Amino acid sequence: MGVTGIGGLFFRARDPEALTAWYVTHLGVGAGCGGGANDDPDPWTWRTAAGPTVFAPFAATSDYFAADKPFMLNFRVTGLDDLLAGLRAAGIDVETRPEWDSPEAGRFARIHDPEGTPIELWEAS
Repeated sequence: MGVTGIGGLFFRARDPEALTAWYVTHLGVGAGCGGGANDDPDPWTWRTAAGPTVFAPFAATSDYFAADKPFMLNFRVTGLDDLLAGLRAAGIDVETRPEWDSPEAGRFARIHDPEGTPIELWEAS
């Protein structure tokens, strides 16, 4: 197969500029962001760190995320506790549940962007 990874994620937004700024400010995600300390950001791409990516269609009846949303973003993170503290300080609602976490997979938290897109933050074990 010729596919080597995800080349981009494109989605509609009511206010693309404001949503872009929110992702850059609160999650360090988007054009001009680097995935590691040695990355030289460029203005067009987000340089991500290597690691696992899950690509998994869910059943239409799944309750893993809101039924009125066609997808949920999942971001691999490091320093989850510090990230959550910063999000809370910025007034962003954060949800955690002990049953989401496991020694095999890691720890999880959920937030929503300003347009209601569900975002799962995952710190791998």
